Order: sequence, then structure tokens, then C-alpha cells
Amino acid sequence: MPLHPVGDTPMTVCPTHLATTLRRERRRVVLVYLLLAVAWIVSSDAAVGALLGDARMAGWLQTVKGVFFVFASAAMLYLLLRPLGAHVLQANARLAASELRHRQAFVGNPGPILIYDLQSVRILDANPAACTLFGWSREELLQESISLLWPADDRTGLESTLEQLREHPEKTCVLRSPLKLRDGRLRQMELRSNAIDVDGRAARLLIVIDRTAEDEALARRDQALERLEEAHELARIGAWQLDPASGLASFSRQVYQLLGRRPPQARTWHRFDELLVPADAATTAMTEQLLAGMSSGDAVHVDVLLPLIGMDGRPLMTHLRAESGVDELGRPRVMGTLQDVTEREQSRRLLREREEQFRELVRVLPDGVVILSEEHVLYANAFAVRLFGYEGHTLLGEPLQALVGEAGLAGVRAQLRDPAPQTSAGQIAIIGMQRADGSRFQAGLAVGEVRYGGRDCRLMIVRDLSDAERTRAALENSNRELQAMAGRLFSLQEDERRAISRDLHDDIGQAITAIKLSAWAALDEEDGARRREDLQQIVQLADGTVAKLRDLSTLLRPPQLDALGLEAALRWQAGVLFRSSQAELLSRIDTLPQRPDNAIEQACFRIAQESLTNALRHAKASQVLLHLRDIDQDRLHLQVRDDGEGFDPHGPRGLGLIVMRERAQSVGGQLRIESAPGEGTLIELHLPYRVGTMPDEPLESRL
Repeated sequence: MPLHPVGDTPMTVCPTHLATTLRRERRRVVLVYLLLAVAWIVSSDAAVGALLGDARMAGWLQTVKGVFFVFASAAMLYLLLRPLGAHVLQANARLAASELRHRQAFVGNPGPILIYDLQSVRILDANPAACTLFGWSREELLQESISLLWPADDRTGLESTLEQLREHPEKTCVLRSPLKLRDGRLRQMELRSNAIDVDGRAARLLIVIDRTAEDEALARRDQALERLEEAHELARIGAWQLDPASGLASFSRQVYQLLGRRPPQARTWHRFDELLVPADAATTAMTEQLLAGMSSGDAVHVDVLLPLIGMDGRPLMTHLRAESGVDELGRPRVMGTLQDVTEREQSRRLLREREEQFRELVRVLPDGVVILSEEHVLYANAFAVRLFGYEGHTLLGEPLQALVGEAGLAGVRAQLRDPAPQTSAGQIAIIGMQRADGSRFQAGLAVGEVRYGGRDCRLMIVRDLSDAERTRAALENSNRELQAMAGRLFSLQEDERRAISRDLHDDIGQAITAIKLSAWAALDEEDGARRREDLQQIVQLADGTVAKLRDLSTLLRPPQLDALGLEAALRWQAGVLFRSSQAELLSRIDTLPQRPDNAIEQACFRIAQESLTNALRHAKASQVLLHLRDIDQDRLHLQVRDDGEGFDPHGPRGLGLIVMRERAQSVGGQLRIESAPGEGTLIELHLPYRVGTMPDEPLESRL
């Protein structure tokens, strides 16, 4: 589509100028032709009349004159119109070249350009850059109006702008507005609109500049500045600049805030020592010296701690930094920052005190403390030096293998590589260590990570366990002997109870039966009524005695335990105890896959008997759970739980609890007792089926 810019340039021909030239040349040709025709007619007629008096001859000459005039005027018109036609062709060629250059500039322009009709706002043309930016093809854009590019909620502003342009069509318009792409995204655009004539119609040339990236960069800059401000406030740091010529300084808002002053509304210049109040005379002298150095015009580099006094009178420790520089106008300035480091300095002072306390603690610690770097001793306290048999600082630099025996070296290295499992378990590994003279000793070893001398090191705490190991071995022997004695004692006790049960049943029972028979024989005496009354009392007494003796025999050694096994004995015992009790018994006694040894049955029965009795007598429980089951077919599990009053596990222990624990340990079992005041009591017992076959599985024992 040809473009007709408003105005003329040296490189183009304006259509108005060309029309004016054509009109001027046309009038000139007509005027010359009329003048020549009038002159020819007048002069030729006068000449013919003067030369010839014959009318016939005069008519013939007039005909010849007319023919000559026609050919002469045609030649004259050709000569006059030839330069005009050449000028028109030359102007038309320049106009076509100008239009081609403008078209090439329009199409090849890297910026998006649109042309739209001012009245109908339909798009008349669009360059490739505009098609690429908005995502529509040129053919699609030529079928739409300019409102296609505006968001639906912003078209009211578009209509208002178009009305203003229709009232002032020659006005140049520059505005910012979001425009919509084909995929629905909005981009912030800068629009420049100029008047243009397209085929005699008023149109607008719209140049589009995408400012989205610029706006996003400005937004990111503003966010960065806001974060910088927040960081300055969090770090309690502020900026300042000083004019060396006047000695006046300008401070940021953060400086006023950290000094406890109200920031001014406008930028204010103060004397440097007017806002910063030194804490003492020495600081005053230092401030004057710093101000003199910064005002001298020489290169400035300041990095000092400056004690100041805040507006509220509290002491502040500030960190003052300064460097030479220039402002935005190129004037020399001293730029610097002021940071409140009061808390940091207090923390450093406390840290130094803690370090001194730690060093003193390590020095007097009755354990060896060794710090290793690449398996060489970097630090050792005095106890470690003595423990390993060295003198002074001779232990420093020694390799790890000089401290650990060959048997434990691999284990120690494994702990040094990964100290986390050992540390989390809270246990100290027992390692064979060696002294400088080659003698060996048992030591407890704890390993950790530590920073020392700016390096990642390993910390070893070594505790001499030689005496402790001997004591522990002796204690284990004593415990084994004690358990053996306790087992023997319980066995003898059971044998004794079995004998008592047999004697009570066989001897005393038979004697009482004889008394009963004798009493019946006395019934034949003379005073029958009285004798019958007395003898009936004797019979009743004898029956009661026999019943009591049988009950006693059963309690000493229930026959169900020998005859029917552990499950039946527990059911019978629980039934007897809870027969007259208001407490509810929840009994879950499973059938065991095999019968335990006699000692195992005795221990389990007695512990259950003691637990149930305690729940009824002392706990005042309303509900008691008794559960016996098998675990993995190699051990049995007894659980007694009540909802009674409970007891303090750290208080005094009853003899019954101690006997229960000893019974369990005597047959290789494990007992756990958990209780708390008001939370009931839980007793868990794990026993093997055969004595001495309990698997090594730790079970915490609590009383």
C-alpha cells in the first residue's frame, strides 16, 4: 500500500507541489499560444491585404496561411509541452522511488508499526515486526480493528483517546498502555502515534515499543532496593557521605534510627561529629582525627570500631567504614557505612569467656580430650598426656596408630569417619588403647566432630576403664553367683512347700478325720441332746480345719500346675482371687505350643500370682488384664495391666517386686515394670521355654 507522509522532504516529491507546477506550466503554454495566434492573425492579414488587392488570390493565400499556422502551432505546442512532460515523468519517477523507500523502511523496521484508519479504527497495514510481536499474520490483522490489541477492561480509555485524536487529527500522541497478544498475555507498551494520509483518508501511524522487560527490570530493581533497605534495617546498618570541602555529612534514615534519633523529612547535612556522639574522650580524639583525614582530600580508607552514645543514653558499639568516591555529579565525596555491632561485640565477648571456661574445663577434666586432624594429634589436654604416658607437648603430632592398639584401630577409624550412629546411641565404645611405653589399657571412647584452628577435626574423649572393667567383671561374677544362689533358694523353697503340702494333706488331714470319727462315736453317750450338740460342733470344726488345710496346700503348691500345666493353673488362680472381688478380670490365656520347664512354670505362676494380688490389695484397680501368649514359639510372654492408683517408680520398692525380678532373672527371663501415680501399672514378663535358652534381646527393667 503506498504511503503518503505529511510534509515534504529533500528525498521525496509532494503531490500538491506537482499539481501546482502542472497548473502553472499549463497556463504558460496557453498564454503563449494565444499571444502567438493573435500576433500571427493580425500580422498575416495586414500583410496579405497590403500585398494583394485580388480577393481570389487573397483567399488562396489565407488558406495557405491557415495550413501553415496549424502545422506551426502544432510544432510550437510540441516544443512547449516537451519539457513539461519530461518534468512530469521525472517527478513521477522520484515519487515512485520515494514511496518504495518508505515502504522498505516500513517493512524492514525492527520496531512494530501499525497504520489504522482514524474514523473506523480498522487496521490498514502492519509491518512484519508487529505481526511477530502480536502473533497474528498481516492478513488477519487487516481484517480487524485496532481495539483487538486492547484488553477488554481498558477499551474505554482507547475510545477516549480516539475521540481526542479525531478532534485534533494533527496531534502527536504518546502514551503507555498494556496491549494483548494473540495468546492472551499482556505486555506493557509505549505507543507513539502520528497523523498520516492514506489514499486521501485520515489515518494514524502507530509505533509500538515493548517496555515490559524494562518495567520488569525496574520492578526488580525496586524490589532489590526494598530488600536492601530491609537488610540494612535487620543488620542495623546505614549509609552516609561526607563533603571533604565543607566537612558536612549526609546520613541515611537507618543511621538516624540506630542512633535513636528521628530522621528529618528532607535531606539534611550535619557536622560529622554533631550526629555521632563519642562515648569517651579517646573516641572523641579518634573521631576528630578521622574527620581531619577525611577532609584532607587524600585517599580515604577507614575501618574502625567506634564506641558511641545513643540519643537515649545507652552505649553503642558501631563499625565505621569509609572509602573515597564521587557523587552522581562527579563531585568528590567520602562514602561510608555505620553499623550497630553492639550485640555482635557482646556475643564475641561472651564467646571469648565461654572459650576460656571451656579451655579451663577441658584442662581439669578427668578424661582425656584429643583433637585429631588427618589422624594426627592436633590438641591434647593434660589428662590425655598423662593417660598415654607422654610428657609436655610430645603427644602433639603423634599418629592415631600410636594411641590405639592394632585390634581396635579399624573400629576407631570407622567411628572417626562416621561418628553419628555412636553419638546418637549415647553409648561409649570400649577400645583397647596403648601408652607410649607400649602397655595397653581398656578405655571408653566417644567421638565427635569439632572445628579447631579453622579446620574440620575429630574429637576423641578417652576414659580410662581399667579399674572400672575389673570392677565390672567382679560385679558380673557376683551377679552370676547371686542368681545361682537365688535360683537354688527358690528351688529349695518350692521343694519345701511341696513337702509341707504333702504333710498337711496326708498327716494332719488323716488326724482330723480320726477326730471326726471319734466324735461320732461319742454320740452314744447318755445325755443325747447335749452330746449331739457338742459333737456337731466338733464335726463342724473338723470339717473347717480340713478345708483350710486343703486350701493352704493348694496355695502352697496348686495341683493344677503339675497336673494340667501353666495355663490351667493361671485360670484357677485368677478365678480364686477375683471370686469375691468387685474388680473386673479380663483374662486372655492362649494355649502354648509346648509345655515349659518346671522352673519356668513356677516362675511365671508366682509372678502372675504376685501381680494379681498386688493389683487387688494395693492398686485398688477396677479392671485388670491378664494375658499369656506365645512369641515366635521360642518364648512366652505374660502381661498384667491394671488401671489402679499406680506408684512412684523412683520411690521405695516393695519386697514383692524385688522377688518378682529375681525370679525372672533366675530362669533367664526379663521383667519390665512401668507405673506412675494415678496411671496404673504394667508388668511384662518374657521367659524362655527352656532354662538358659532366652535369646539376647534387651528389655528395660523399671521399678
